[in-house]
Amino acid sequence: MSAAAIDAQSLPAPRVTVNPWLIAIVVALASFMEVLDTTIANVALPYIAGGMGVSEDEASWVVTTYLVSNAIILTASSFLARMLGRKTFFLICLGIFTVSSVLCGFAPNLNALLLFRILQGLGGGGMVPVAQSILADAFPPAKRGQAFAVFGIAVVVAPVVGPTLGGWLSDNLSWHWCFLINAPVGAFAIALIAAVLQEPAKAKGAQPQDNTFDFIGFALVATFLGALEVMLDRGLEDDWFASPFIITSAAICAIAFVLMIPWEMRRRNPMIDLRMVATRQFGACFLVMLATGAILLATTQFLPQLVQQDFGYTATWAGLVLSPGGVVTMLMMFVVGRLAAKVQPKYLIIAGALVIAASMYSMTNVYGDLGFWFMARSRMLIGIGLPLIFIPIMTASYDGIPAGKTDQASALINAARNTGGSIGVSIVSNVLTHRQQFHQSRLVEQVTPSSPQYQDTLHQVTDYFVAQGNALAQAHQQAIQWIGQQVQIQASFLSYMDAFWVLMLIALSAIPLALTLRKVKLGGPAPVGH
Repeated sequence: MSAAAIDAQSLPAPRVTVNPWLIAIVVALASFMEVLDTTIANVALPYIAGGMGVSEDEASWVVTTYLVSNAIILTASSFLARMLGRKTFFLICLGIFTVSSVLCGFAPNLNALLLFRILQGLGGGGMVPVAQSILADAFPPAKRGQAFAVFGIAVVVAPVVGPTLGGWLSDNLSWHWCFLINAPVGAFAIALIAAVLQEPAKAKGAQPQDNTFDFIGFALVATFLGALEVMLDRGLEDDWFASPFIITSAAICAIAFVLMIPWEMRRRNPMIDLRMVATRQFGACFLVMLATGAILLATTQFLPQLVQQDFGYTATWAGLVLSPGGVVTMLMMFVVGRLAAKVQPKYLIIAGALVIAASMYSMTNVYGDLGFWFMARSRMLIGIGLPLIFIPIMTASYDGIPAGKTDQASALINAARNTGGSIGVSIVSNVLTHRQQFHQSRLVEQVTPSSPQYQDTLHQVTDYFVAQGNALAQAHQQAIQWIGQQVQIQASFLSYMDAFWVLMLIALSAIPLALTLRKVKLGGPAPVGH
């Protein structure tokens, strides 16, 4: 979550001739589609791979390319919005996103699909930073907090709904509908935005205060973020630094980062204001958002994976595990919106971190006999905790930010959420892979012919298969295979326990950061840089 992406004072406010809540719903709907597409394709990757005759490893680039292009356009969105006007820029982004979604649905091969996903990410990445500034113009100061709570639902709930919707569409229709579903929603949103929002003539074509675009800064920031996203997303599949591709990506990322710092620090109007991250208030919020993004995306991706692999859930049911948490999050957004006017952000963030940590701790007790509602309850706890962090971050991170720098703040907070998600997914992927290998090797050490426990289990399982009508030799072989499968399943459970321990520690890391935040003025308008 971020506050107004584009400074409300830098452009004339659009004239609103309709109920501002209609604008809030339409803008949130468009942003919901964009964030939804970060996760909707995750559970559809096996279907995409099968339908296009490629490996799942190749198909996973469908997710990677979207994240990379999304991160790249984020840094230029504030400049383009000031130059074109927020309404015009938002409509252009929404139009590109909608058209490219349709093209993704009809892509004839993987290369075409990846190209269209890049276009989709470029269109979608520009919408979220601009959306809140539209809300800031549409609502009077006293009601902006409630408007941002509506917008927060889109940002937090969309990644949860994505796997559910993507699983159902893939199971019952086809993976193409994961993208085609954006067409009617996008067309509806474009028509409404064009109709309900009017931008004064003098705002159209308005130039930024500094009309020179920082091409070098943009190239360095985009290269750094893009290479980082590629490295994090592809590292495990390509065996990290054993892969020349990952080594090259890491080198490009490091060089861009080293060059970016002095260049941006010397610029009068930098593409990204790095000094902002060095401040105590904003820097702490930036790190908390990194951790929150990591937990949000990691749990959204790996909880469905757990129930599919080890509990035999279909893609639809794996997605439904997340649905109750999405409902809780929607309700909590409005509750926290009211609490934020009475309680200091630092205390709400601490409460949210503790609730999420408790959820992760409960998941460290995962085992094979658990039912649907154990998993769903865990996600519901996360649904309580996330709003307790997201809305207070919006309040705290913009406290003390000059009016002309809210666009910079928005870009950094959104980058923190996206990059944190990639970091979280990468960390959990590595924990699962390496710890499963570790646990399996330790369990195999106990499965030896000389072990009395092994022999006792082997005899019992053999007798079971004999009772099913199998010959003794065949039953004996089936028993050995069954024991091997149980070793793999137990190793998988133990590795997920380790992953949830790591996520719990990430959640707890937000507490000392929150304690460093200063008190902010409560009960006033939502902070938009004024």
